[in-house]
Amino acid sequence: MMAIRRSQRQNVHIYNVSEPDRPLGGLRLNPSVTARNFLFMLDVFIVADCQYSTILRSTGVTLTATDEPLRPGSYDLKPDSPGGVISLSDEPCILRVLSRTESGREDRFRQLVRERDGKCVITGLVNVDADIGDWTIFEAAHIFPLSHGEYFCNQGFPRWITNRRGERDTGINSCQNGLLMQSNVHQLFDSFKFSMNPDDNYKITSFDSDLLGLDGRTLDPICRGPNDERRVSDELLRWHFRQAVLANMRGAGEPVFEFDFPPGTDMVGEIRSGPEAAKRMEAELFSRLDGISLT
Repeated sequence: MMAIRRSQRQNVHIYNVSEPDRPLGGLRLNPSVTARNFLFMLDVFIVADCQYSTILRSTGVTLTATDEPLRPGSYDLKPDSPGGVISLSDEPCILRVLSRTESGREDRFRQLVRERDGKCVITGLVNVDADIGDWTIFEAAHIFPLSHGEYFCNQGFPRWITNRRGERDTGINSCQNGLLMQSNVHQLFDSFKFSMNPDDNYKITSFDSDLLGLDGRTLDPICRGPNDERRVSDELLRWHFRQAVLANMRGAGEPVFEFDFPPGTDMVGEIRSGPEAAKRMEAELFSRLDGISLT
């Protein structure tokens, strides 16, 4: 099975000034990323015991939090205090598989997401056939994946769902954990190839080659009405954005896996022979078992 490292297309490279040949991470730069955005994203995966400066190596200029577009190149992180230590965070980045809504218990999730959104909230494409019940190419995407339902509960994420249906409802199938997307957009979302930051006016950032022209768009307001009890959870959007930063910018990035298995493929064998085999097998199993723990 082919797995691609996200670092292959990076044109922004990040270093500790004390180790100028050993990258801490990087970024595939798209036009929407400003200096302010970049500094915010650095704080997701860089840990420092003091303040530090971010310096564009080619000019020696220290980056400041402006809305100027970020320039490609190498950036050195320099502690502002002698002896300051800079390292990478150990925040977990989950491995997820493409989430599908197929089981009976997810029918309500799919229905409510469709009713609330009625369009792809990323591209703006309206489903003009909704009145006859035709939702071809539109999918209800989970922000936090079903395959990690136990982690969802253990980390207290249900507190971010305000319309749960009783104490036994974790909220993972609430429409507040969902967005309606075109199927190809859904694949990119589940691969963390783009995300949206609710603290930056819901701006969409693409972390890869922006084939669909998503970078710089804004998450459609229809799914986030301030007085709508069904509105998407800002906290879950923040979580997804952090995960996208970790997956794409920390170190060499997380591997990107193939979703399309040709007919007759030994899917289990392909997964077991590929990278992150144990983690991916667990994610695939929990996805098919609707997140039920085997322990």
